[in-house]
Amino acid sequence: MHPGGGAADVQLGLIGLGRMGGNMRDRIRAAGHEVVGYDPRPEVTDVGSLEDLAAALESPRVVWVMVPSGDATRSTVQKLSEVLSPGDLVIDGGNSRYTDDAPNAELLAAKGIGYLDCGVSGGIWGKDNGYGLMAGGSDEHIALAMPIFDALRPEGPREEGFAHAGPVGAGHFSKMVHNGIEYGLMQAYAEGFELMEAAALVTNVPAVIQAWSRGTVVRSWLLDLLVNALKDDAHLEELEGYVDDSGEGRWTIEEAITHAVPLPVISAALFARFASRQDESPAMKAVAALRNQFGGHAVKKSVGPSGGPGDTAGPSSGTGSTQG
Repeated sequence: MHPGGGAADVQLGLIGLGRMGGNMRDRIRAAGHEVVGYDPRPEVTDVGSLEDLAAALESPRVVWVMVPSGDATRSTVQKLSEVLSPGDLVIDGGNSRYTDDAPNAELLAAKGIGYLDCGVSGGIWGKDNGYGLMAGGSDEHIALAMPIFDALRPEGPREEGFAHAGPVGAGHFSKMVHNGIEYGLMQAYAEGFELMEAAALVTNVPAVIQAWSRGTVVRSWLLDLLVNALKDDAHLEELEGYVDDSGEGRWTIEEAITHAVPLPVISAALFARFASRQDESPAMKAVAALRNQFGGHAVKKSVGPSGGPGDTAGPSSGTGSTQG
């Protein structure tokens, strides 16, 4: 039993057994609870359908949804409203946008089924280290699901790994902000790495970053992960500088605009990810062209039809300003 638990063993239906869901199933089972998992892939599923999942659980059923956000989650909640019974509980633990939670809750409430939204952090390491959990919903439904939350969270005080963030929607809103902060932290570490790599004076960048991992104000688990990455590839030469985004950084910034809250660091981190996807930046081409026009600054021309190297053009004639 999880050290923070103490409740009797319970059942859980778990929908979605990918990297996160599969590890969560293992961790919950290790805490002594029964998990019945459903996934479309026959090699990992415990049952053949959502109907079979509902039949395998005793009332009141608790079903955790761990599928991609958006249409996949909404469709799953709709199907659960048809196979579950009054008094049952559905938990959306995926990265859904918080605005989806109220409609999901209303759909289920019409059938007498409860709903919680839960932001989950921990990635592939959560199976062994535990997951940070931020839940939204009623006290009654939180209490019903608490044995599962206790099994999933890290060992130690409950409040250091689990929060009842507020009513329905608060869990996913909190996770959205969490991921926005994550964007900013990662970008700061990345920029520090690049600056030291560019400076000939620092000859052992991985050693410096590892030295930050204890006793410094910038130590963190993210920094530890960067240390691990640099052990495998000291200059990150095996990687391309292309970074996608899951959407939560965008949502965070949209909410900041709605509430007139300045988020310059998180915004810059998101835009840096956009920049990473451009082989050539049209914006920077425009900046180069403007600098050449008003200041006569040199520009680099693209490769010509012959395939030879592009020219570097000198100052344009007739320009007076050298600013910019």
